[in-house]
Amino acid sequence: MKRTVIAAAFAALGCAGTASADSIPGLKGHDHTGITVPDMKQALDFFVNVVGCEEAMSFGPFSDDKGTFMTDLLGVDSKAVIEQIAQVRCGYGSNIELFKYTAPDQKALKPRNSDIGAFHIALYVDDVAAAKKYLDAKGVPTRMGPLPIKEGPAAGQTVLYFQSPWGLQLEAISYPDGMAYEKNSKTILWSPKDPSK
Repeated sequence: MKRTVIAAAFAALGCAGTASADSIPGLKGHDHTGITVPDMKQALDFFVNVVGCEEAMSFGPFSDDKGTFMTDLLGVDSKAVIEQIAQVRCGYGSNIELFKYTAPDQKALKPRNSDIGAFHIALYVDDVAAAKKYLDAKGVPTRMGPLPIKEGPAAGQTVLYFQSPWGLQLEAISYPDGMAYEKNSKTILWSPKDPSK
């Protein structure tokens, strides 16, 4: 009976491995996540010198004083200026693109994980306890954890949430022996493990 309930939960969550009938033509994967930061120097220092990412490139500024290019391309105020864009690579995952904007209607948002539209960046690590010790030594605010997940489809992972100096939520996550859902799912989430093994 329990397996039936778990299988139904997997199906309801889209974990049963059924492929979607529609997709963006040529979809290959997640390239980057873009984040607007209040201070580019601070953001690069955090991602490079604390998290351990590598800066790949930086460019800008971009603006359009006379037209609607910024609105047409990005959906922002026409007078918005992207002062700088920097892309960082964190290990073997997808990239993080940092934006430093100024705009007449700019808001400073500090959403909690429970707020609609909020997000966090999860970074795979070998050892969440070692990550916590490191982050604590660097003065990075961390939350409860490491927390091992022992039940449900995510069983096998250990997590720890932490925060950037400007309030961005991040997560250290590890699942060296995989997660429980992998036994019944045809679709396996990204993992740093070699898929051929």
